[in-house]
Amino acid sequence: MKNNSCNNCIKTVLVTGGAGYVGSLLVNKLLHKGYNVKVLDLYIYGDNIFEEERSKFKESLIEIKGDLRDQKLLKQHINGCDAVIHLACISNDPSFELNPNLGKSINYDAFSPLVKISKDYGVKKFIYASSSSVYGIRKETNVTEDLSLNPLTDYSKYKALCEEELFKFSSKDFACLVIRPATVCGYSKRLRLDLTVNILTNHAINNHKIKVFGGQQKRPNIHIEDIANVYCVALEKENKDINNKIYNVGYENFTVLEIANLVKEEIDLNLPIDIVPTNDNRSYHISSKKIKDEWGFYPTHTLRDAIRDLKNAFEAGKILDPMNNENYYNIKKMNNIFLK
Repeated sequence: MKNNSCNNCIKTVLVTGGAGYVGSLLVNKLLHKGYNVKVLDLYIYGDNIFEEERSKFKESLIEIKGDLRDQKLLKQHINGCDAVIHLACISNDPSFELNPNLGKSINYDAFSPLVKISKDYGVKKFIYASSSSVYGIRKETNVTEDLSLNPLTDYSKYKALCEEELFKFSSKDFACLVIRPATVCGYSKRLRLDLTVNILTNHAINNHKIKVFGGQQKRPNIHIEDIANVYCVALEKENKDINNKIYNVGYENFTVLEIANLVKEEIDLNLPIDIVPTNDNRSYHISSKKIKDEWGFYPTHTLRDAIRDLKNAFEAGKILDPMNNENYYNIKKMNNIFLK
């Protein structure tokens, strides 16, 4: 086992879920910044995510196709790592609910062993991607990190429980940081088209209309470039500045109808917006003031940027069969895996 005295000498980073929506962009950024990166992922969305990086970075990128629950595998590959960025999970409520037992085994049961192994093998920083959904539905205008949690689903409940577990392991030499992102938007090589901004943009471009259910619900979002940058900045921070800290990370809190109108303005002012009544009036909003005040971190990409990035990717032919390709839709992909 390693014993490192320098708490900010980060050279090698393990990214769990590194071939996912956020992970694929983050890994590219880390490699360009000069880190050695290990990716642990099941690669269920394909093995070609890092084709360009494999040829360009070669020995700086190690890809491990494996299961997060395999503790022997974890010990083998966490050995030699200075930081862990834990993104891997069964993402979102519908995917989790397809198989709650599987979801719990990955999202919660595997968590403490991963953290313990990381600490035992000399990792200096453990950065956990939680979710702003842990707050549930709140009446407060500013949902800040010091409010109590009220998770409404098993997915968000286990996110909250993992936060609690993580801080039990923290020490001066093992800094534990929780990031609570808003819903991520924008283009990635492992694209998701089942997230609010991305859904509306896809339908605007390919269905030539936008359907909005309700519309007054608030949906906090964060551009994928910005959330990836947060993880990069966290690696550069001293342990004492991030240990036992929790940060919300979002952009502005727009309503779904406001997002639809942004999409319309960027894609085609003549697009119709069809507003459909809904019983699902869940509304989420978060404050990201803390990370601005303590880190000086401000998002540099807007929701308009995310819409434009997606539009450019569609026009460049980078997104194939966007209405039907299951690789863009977590619940479709997971459902087909479970049915096999």
